[in-house]
Amino acid sequence: MRMSFGLTFRTAKGRWMANLSRQSSGGSIGLFVPPSPPLDPEKVKELQRFITLSRRLLVMTGAGVSTESGIPDYRSEKVGLYARTNRKPIQHGDFVRSAPVRQRYWARNFVGWPWFSSHQPNPAHWALSNWERLGKLYWLVTQNVDALHTKAGSRRLTELHGCMHRVLCLDCGEQTPRTALQERFEVLNPTWSAEAHGLAPDGDVFLTDEQVQSFQVPCCSRCGGPLKPDVVFFGGTVNPDKVDFVHKRVKEADSLLVVGSSLQVYSGYRFILTAWEKKLPIAILNIGPTRSDDLACLKLDSPCGELLPLIDPH
Repeated sequence: MRMSFGLTFRTAKGRWMANLSRQSSGGSIGLFVPPSPPLDPEKVKELQRFITLSRRLLVMTGAGVSTESGIPDYRSEKVGLYARTNRKPIQHGDFVRSAPVRQRYWARNFVGWPWFSSHQPNPAHWALSNWERLGKLYWLVTQNVDALHTKAGSRRLTELHGCMHRVLCLDCGEQTPRTALQERFEVLNPTWSAEAHGLAPDGDVFLTDEQVQSFQVPCCSRCGGPLKPDVVFFGGTVNPDKVDFVHKRVKEADSLLVVGSSLQVYSGYRFILTAWEKKLPIAILNIGPTRSDDLACLKLDSPCGELLPLIDPH
């Protein structure tokens, strides 16, 4: 698949404007969704039976549930970040230790934020929200940081890796909305402009070092400390209290469904191990192999937004 992206920001009468162009030989719909085989009616029936028999269903979602909303992931074959580029995600230690690293990150995130924050839930998000409303879904754990489950109305929800829509001060811990930080960026950088080519999964874009050099980054308005998105970067750790909370929800469940995750990251994989040790039936819906295929009683390789709406949650 041939892809090119242009994301340009410029000032116009004091307001930031964005222009995103996308070209792909596969079209803009499903741009970041990897290829998959046609739906197997027998597999759909098996998943329907799995859901019907579940009384306290726990669902864990990953980046694959949001690719159909236009957000790229890291690992998908041919279309994930690792397949498209040689770039690696930012590391927690580098961000905390280095002001230049934070400047580069926030410049990229500033350019990408209007694009990232504008994404909307797709049929998979809406289906899971409906399952919760009807009492089928007991708890939802997402590894995503895009807030799309919240936008779809999910409330029985744990955001395992945090949320890009919140900002955290590394010194005093104060949380503020990401939208407020965007306004502060605009005030500090009235003449700064950048053109990026390439989109990353977690709300940033690709910029050169030269573009970043003059970008000004605000500090915490409360204590003057450095700001970080309220997410777990690679190399970081999930809050132990949150881990304990999710372990309890898994132990209270009677079945577990994985949606759109390869489970390569241990922070999510450990809960599958807990479910397996508790002898819970495990089903996996993900295009491509996962770390837990051998633990699952059912594995489906289909787009999440295509399959989940077909399931009757009653």
